[in-house]
Amino acid sequence: MNESLRTWGLRLLALGLAIGIWFSASVEDRLVSSERQVEASVSYNRPRGFLILDSIRTVNVRLIGSKNAIRQLNPNTVSVQVDLPQGEEGTVTINLSHDDILVPPGLEVVSIEPNTIRVQMEQEVTQRVTVIPQIVGQPARGAKVDEPEVFPNQVLVSGPGSMVKDLESLTTRPVSLNGRTTTFEETVAVLTPNPLIQIVQPTTVSVRVPITPPQVAGESGEIGKEES
Repeated sequence: MNESLRTWGLRLLALGLAIGIWFSASVEDRLVSSERQVEASVSYNRPRGFLILDSIRTVNVRLIGSKNAIRQLNPNTVSVQVDLPQGEEGTVTINLSHDDILVPPGLEVVSIEPNTIRVQMEQEVTQRVTVIPQIVGQPARGAKVDEPEVFPNQVLVSGPGSMVKDLESLTTRPVSLNGRTTTFEETVAVLTPNPLIQIVQPTTVSVRVPITPPQVAGESGEIGKEES
């Protein structure tokens, strides 16, 4: 009987110790703080009619929170939202604050590096630009290629004023003449020289290439005979 009570006593003691260790670790996870630095992506709310030419895409954010919250942190859930000022061209300096950082509940921002960023902005301009077809390759031997035609011959583009105003023409994707013997027409995309310059409409054009077929052997002699 005494041996049985002693065994149960040891079991209860072991259970109590296990519960105590678990409770201590649980309290530590919830109450003891920890820090972690993550790379956060920066997104910009730009004013209507303006484009961003150059900007910082990421900053380092140091966060503090419970050990449990830091352990479960997904870096992709931390981001930076920047509201750009209205109507300003050129280089704009933005001082980042903790309010600009979006973080999961239970975490706080300790520091931001860099905490000052510079953004280059320019007014957006829209205008029509002439399209010139890009013709490559050689037709079949003896075939004669005339001047290609483009329909429509202009497209509407938009982009930073400094780039668009100097844009005299755009080209198409290559149109191949290889092996061609007769007139043909092909729909191709219009190419932009810079990602900041966008083709508004239309994004494709039709290129018609007039080709005079090669003269068949003996054909010229027969024609001359008929004329005589």
